[in-house]
Amino acid sequence: MRKVNDFFSIDGVSLEYRWLGPGPDEAPTLVFLHEGLGCVDLWKDFPERVAEATGWGALVYSRAGYGKSDPCVLPRPLGFMHTEGLVTLPRVLDAAGIRRAVLVGHSDGASIALINAGGLRDERIVGLALMAPHVLVEQITVESIREAGEAYEKTDLRLHLSRYHGDNVDCAFLGWNRAWLHPVFRSWNLEIFLPGIEAPVLLIQGKEDNYGTTLQLETIERGLPAPPEIRLLERCGHSPFRDQPESTLQALAGFVSGPKAGLP
Repeated sequence: MRKVNDFFSIDGVSLEYRWLGPGPDEAPTLVFLHEGLGCVDLWKDFPERVAEATGWGALVYSRAGYGKSDPCVLPRPLGFMHTEGLVTLPRVLDAAGIRRAVLVGHSDGASIALINAGGLRDERIVGLALMAPHVLVEQITVESIREAGEAYEKTDLRLHLSRYHGDNVDCAFLGWNRAWLHPVFRSWNLEIFLPGIEAPVLLIQGKEDNYGTTLQLETIERGLPAPPEIRLLERCGHSPFRDQPESTLQALAGFVSGPKAGLP
C-alpha cells in the first residue's frame, strides 16, 4: 500500500499528515480526525487496515498542538472544536485535493466532524463514521477528564504521551484538559448542528465508555434528519478502534462500502 508522510501548511501552521492507499483522483477518501489526546501515530495501523478493507484512500493528520504538527497557544479557546470543524478542516480537505470523503472521527474528532457536516454542508462529505462522539457535557465526562489531569501530574502518563507528541505534549494534554474542565464549557452543546447533517451517519460506542454514556448517541439520533446506524460494542471503553478493532473495522468497512456512502 502506498504511504506518504508529509506536512500541510494551513494558514502558516504546519500540520503533519499520512496518506495511505489511492489518491483522491482514484478513490474516495477516509479522513481520520483524532481524539483530544490523539495524533497520526496514535491511530496505529487502524487507518491502514480500513483503507485495505475498503479500497479507499486514507488521510490521517494531527491538529495543531499534537504529534509533529506545529504547537498551539495555550490556553485553547473554548470554541476550538468549532474552529477546527468550520475553518481548519475545510482547508485541509482543499490542500489534500479531497473530492469525496467519509469523516472518521473519534471523541473530539467526532465532534469536529459533526460541526463540519452540520455547519457547512460540504458536498464532498458523503458520510460520517463517529466513534464515542460528544454533543454535550456529561458529569461522567468531567470526572474522567479530571482524573486524567491528576494522572498527568502524578503518574508516567506525561512520559507516555510525550513518545507521540514530543515537545507538543503539554499543548496536547493541557489544551484539551483545561478546556473541558473550564466552568463555562459545561454549557457546550452541538445539538444545533444536527438538523443540518444530510450525509448518512454511523455511530460506534463502547458500553464501558468512561467518557460518555448512550445519552450522546440518543441525542444525536433524535437531532438528525435521518436515522443513523448505531453499534454498541461489548467489552469496549472509550476507544473502539483500540478496544474492539475487528468489530469496529467491520462496521466501518460495511458502512463506507454501501450505497449510503455514495458508492455505486
